[in-house]
Amino acid sequence: MTQHVPEIPMETGGLIFADLPAGGPAFAPGAFRGLSSGRLVWAPEAGVGYFECEAGEVYDGAYFERYAAQAATTTGRRLMEARVALVRRHLGDIGFSVRTVLDVGIGSGAFVEARLAGGGDASGYDINPAGVEWLQDRGLFEDLYGRGHGAVTFWDSLEHIREPDRALACCADWVFVALPIFRDAAHVLASKHYRKDEHYWYFTRDGFRAFADAQGFDLVDLVATETALGREDVETFVLRRRR
Repeated sequence: MTQHVPEIPMETGGLIFADLPAGGPAFAPGAFRGLSSGRLVWAPEAGVGYFECEAGEVYDGAYFERYAAQAATTTGRRLMEARVALVRRHLGDIGFSVRTVLDVGIGSGAFVEARLAGGGDASGYDINPAGVEWLQDRGLFEDLYGRGHGAVTFWDSLEHIREPDRALACCADWVFVALPIFRDAAHVLASKHYRKDEHYWYFTRDGFRAFADAQGFDLVDLVATETALGREDVETFVLRRRR
């Protein structure tokens, strides 16, 4: 792995460029962890960045309530409607009514509630104690890592997971991923989505497609509905495991 010193100063704590190929090897946290040390590691050829953060510390009751407040806004409701509609469009009416969709990183449970309200089946997985309690109180908690799941959603959550390849290995068929997409390292460092207490991973569009391909998934659909609803640089990838 070759490191390159960036030519422009970075006030956010530094940046390291790394030579890593597109696809699977670039997405092993071990390939980045020794380099990060409080700095964003960016692999231009792979279209991926990594920041070693202490993600678990921010997930608490206040975090849950912040998402609840966002979900209660007009934009939040429209966002959930769009997500439910996208899942329904790809799974179909029959699949929508009988297939359980596992929502990973539930926020405040808004997507789970919206899908259930529309007649679908849903469960959830979270590491936030407040989210776990919410799910368990409703009998809806399901372990992501317990078995292969037929349909899984990662709405703003896959970038929070240190080992996203391990998470996708638990997905047997359909996967829906909404996450910020970046042009390059400078875009990451200037973005509101550069969250050093939450986000491990940063992708270009091609970088995420290469990552999904390396995990055995085909890209079925790519939409920018969430950006159209006012979210900054967020795209949604619909993936299906390759047969």
